[in-house]
Formats: sequence, structure tokens, C-alpha cells
Amino acid sequence: MKPVEVDVGVERHASQVVRNAAIAGWSGHLSIVRLSYPEPMPPSPHAADGLRLMAVHAHPDDESSKGAASTARYVAEGVSVMVVTCTGGERGDVLNPKLADNVEIAANLVEIRRQEMDRAREILGVEQRWLGFVDSGYLEDYRVDDRDELPAGCFARESMDDAVRPLVGLIREFRPQVITTYDENGGYPHPDHIMCHDVSVAAFDAAADGSVFPEQGTPWQALKLYYHHGFHKERFQALHAGMLDAGLESPFGQWLDEWVDRPEDEDRITTWVPCGDFFGVRDDALRAHATQIDDEGWWFGVPREVQQRVWPTEEFERARSMIDVQLPEDDLFAGIR
Repeated sequence: MKPVEVDVGVERHASQVVRNAAIAGWSGHLSIVRLSYPEPMPPSPHAADGLRLMAVHAHPDDESSKGAASTARYVAEGVSVMVVTCTGGERGDVLNPKLADNVEIAANLVEIRRQEMDRAREILGVEQRWLGFVDSGYLEDYRVDDRDELPAGCFARESMDDAVRPLVGLIREFRPQVITTYDENGGYPHPDHIMCHDVSVAAFDAAADGSVFPEQGTPWQALKLYYHHGFHKERFQALHAGMLDAGLESPFGQWLDEWVDRPEDEDRITTWVPCGDFFGVRDDALRAHATQIDDEGWWFGVPREVQQRVWPTEEFERARSMIDVQLPEDDLFAGIR
């Protein structure tokens, strides 16, 4: 197949149109995304034996804070979902103030975070695998040029071959038609989130190439790759207005006042997945990560009924598609089923 150039403008076209329909929005990091790709190809003949979604995340709890309601919706529809967790969150802190002074939790945080992941997995109804890498920790204003400042042996300092290889193996084993991950900025500039992006994009390509990591199984071409985009201004503006209309205090006022617009991020969203009926499952999965999430904190500052009324979707950017499907979309499996 001859390579074709990707027109990013076309991929982002008509984003506002799909937002309206679904309801009833570069910071200098150079990723390893290829500049040209194979032409779109027909759906895999294996698609008939079931729909499969792979969600690749950096840490335990990310699967519950990014795309979890969509995950729950697809599970309810009979889609097989595998969550891949790149690290164990070993260098994370206890972020829930109710547990912050618990010495026993601090001493056993790694094992406790695995137990939390097990509970979230059961709530979401997904399969979950660990890639087995070590949390890199957070570095303020991180850029990839700063990777040598991170701890030796951490995920963000792994070679690309070593980091990509096990994910290629899981893709070839699970054979997802759709893969979700973070954008080139990691959603926010955490070293592990940016590395998760790079590894996911590289594995999307490598899994289809039998000459790359041949020991990892039979090649598999996933059909679509998406980036999460849940934290964007349009959503927070709608939630803010919804709270005020309901006579409630909004947690977003100061945040929106201080928001810095980035023109390069406008119109990135291509896909709005209606999933308001599954916000309760999302919330329960979040609460399972008790060391990270305060059940009376910011995550739950907007009543569920307000969220369902003013913004009942989760948003994604279709970064790659091997099939020719018109944008905008309201389904990650558009064109596949």
C-alpha cells in the first residue's frame, strides 16, 4: 500500500456539529508519530468474532478518570474491553486528605493501589493487564528533554523498544479494533502520560508489522486510534453554567477565569460518545481508588444530574483510522459495526 499524507484539518473538521448532535471541545513535545501512513483498508476479517477496545493508561486510576463512562457503556453493549496499565503508580502520593496521615497505607501504597485497581476493574467490567514498568514520578513543567532528571529505571527512561514490545504482544493477543490513549502532551505533561502516548502510537504501527518483534505473536492491525480529550474549556464552561442555572456554587469559576487558551488545541475533538447513563459506574470506579480520590472532593463537585443534563458525553480525537469513516462521530466503533 502506498503511503498517504494525513490531513489533520480534515480529521478535525465539523467538531462543533457532532457536539450538538451527540448531546440532543502542541506544546512543543515532539512525538514519534509517523508522517505518512498506509491507505485506509477494509475492516479486519476477525471483526466478526466480536468488538474489542483496548484502553492504554499510565497509572492505576487513569482508567477511571479518563473515558470510564464510555468504557462502561461499551461493556454494557457487549464489547470486550482491555485496560492496559503501564506502571504501578509506585511513586504516586496519597492524594485523598482523609488517608494522607495513615502510616500503614503509605508503607503499603504499591500493593494497595493494585487492590484499588482490582476493584475498579470489577466495577467497570473490563479485563486489565499491567505492562510492569515503574512509575516515573511527577516533574513540574516536564518536557522530554528532561528525561535524564527522572529516576533510573523508570518508565519514561525506558528505551522505546523495551517499552513498546510488551504492548505489541498484548495488541496481538487481544486484537482490538480500537485503541485509546493520550495525546502528545499526555493530557497534561506528566512523564508517564507522555511516554504512554509515544508507546501507544508506536505499538499501533508495530503490532501490524510482522518483521517487528516477531516473537510477540501474529501481526494485528488495529483500525482506529483515539486520544482522550475530557479536560477542555467548552465542557467546563457548560458545567459551570449548569451549576449556576441550578442555583449551585460552581467549582470552575476561578479555573475558567485563569484558563489560558491554546489555539493549537481548538477543534481537536472529532468524536463525542454519549454515555451519561454510565456516569454512576464511572464515579464508583473513581471511588475505588480511595488513595487518589476524595469522595467528597473536586471530582464529585458537580451533581450527576447536572452533568447528565448539560454534558452527557465523553470526548475523543480520532488520531488514526485505517478505514474511511466520515467525521464527526458519536461512536468509537463507527465504520466497524
